[in-house]
Amino acid sequence: MDFKALAKVMELDEEEYLDYIKLFIQVSKSDLDNLLRAIVEGGAEKVAAAAHSIKGASENLRLVNLHETAKQIEEKGRQGILEGVVEPAHLLTEELKWLEEAVDNKP
Repeated sequence: MDFKALAKVMELDEEEYLDYIKLFIQVSKSDLDNLLRAIVEGGAEKVAAAAHSIKGASENLRLVNLHETAKQIEEKGRQGILEGVVEPAHLLTEELKWLEEAVDNKP
């Protein structure tokens, strides 16, 4: 992932952008826990709310894959549909892990 290029698009220096990414990861882990719990409990509104939080923050940081996955989950939750959200939720988990590893392994 080219953090430097993403930072430039946002008119930030790379360190500042990475600080935002680290905060995003921390908050998104909590949102993801809420989302997964809501799926298990059958709470479509809570699924939508947790996905919305991840969607908005990832969009602001130009994290397209995370944004698109969260958007898909949010839309289903808003429609009251939980069928088909487990797979994208697991994908979101993997994408977040990948992002965290990319930040942690940044030279």
